[in-house]
Amino acid sequence: MKQYIVDAFTDTPFSGNPAAVCVMDKWPKEESMKKLALENNLSETAFIVKEENGYHLRWFTPETEVELCGHATLASASVILNQIEPGADSVTFHTMSGDLHVKRNGAFYEMNFPVYELKEIPVSNDMEKAFGIRPVKAILGLDLVCVFESEEQVRNMNPDPELLKKIEGRIQNATAEGKETDCVSRSFCSKLGIIEDPVCGSAHCAIAPYWADQLGKNEITAYQASGRGGLLKCRIEENQRITISGQAVLVAISDIIAEL
Repeated sequence: MKQYIVDAFTDTPFSGNPAAVCVMDKWPKEESMKKLALENNLSETAFIVKEENGYHLRWFTPETEVELCGHATLASASVILNQIEPGADSVTFHTMSGDLHVKRNGAFYEMNFPVYELKEIPVSNDMEKAFGIRPVKAILGLDLVCVFESEEQVRNMNPDPELLKKIEGRIQNATAEGKETDCVSRSFCSKLGIIEDPVCGSAHCAIAPYWADQLGKNEITAYQASGRGGLLKCRIEENQRITISGQAVLVAISDIIAEL
């Protein structure tokens, strides 16, 4: 089985968010996929099997399967459109979150994702303890989005991973309006076995709509301020959908020789 390592949301190797992409003829046991994801120890390992009218795509963190992942979808699309079907310009993935369509647009890959309903919730003392700074606002959708006063607070915070686990929400995102981009964010995923997700595409299904509304804009340029960093272009569409675009760089190709 071929495994590809792709850095997503970047045009520079060893930056952005690395994902492992496994292209298979048939599904192995779920336990085997979990073990390989743990072996890779990346924030996501994607598993792909060809189906009629597209590919079935599943995502695993080192601890569990997840229902939506942006950067590993971007990485998977780059593998399919460059390594598996180099003549194609688009690909459809069948996933737990429905059909996800990705198309090539120059150097970028445009992903069409769902937008989740956002509900403001009270800021809690646990949030302040976990981040070391009290958010000015908290919003819950698929993820928990915490809004802070400044970009500097987001860039410099050093949250406590164990305290983050106590906060409701699958992923904790700290966001602030950016100086050079529309927003700057970081993503913390202690509940999924990931201290910090370098660049989280699915988180921007909430971050981008929030800042689009706040800034009165339909298109948002977002930067994720992890140590690796990554750039996302987001466009709010009709019917509760969002287009998230990014670049991707192939870093390595390997053969998995262990039996799955």
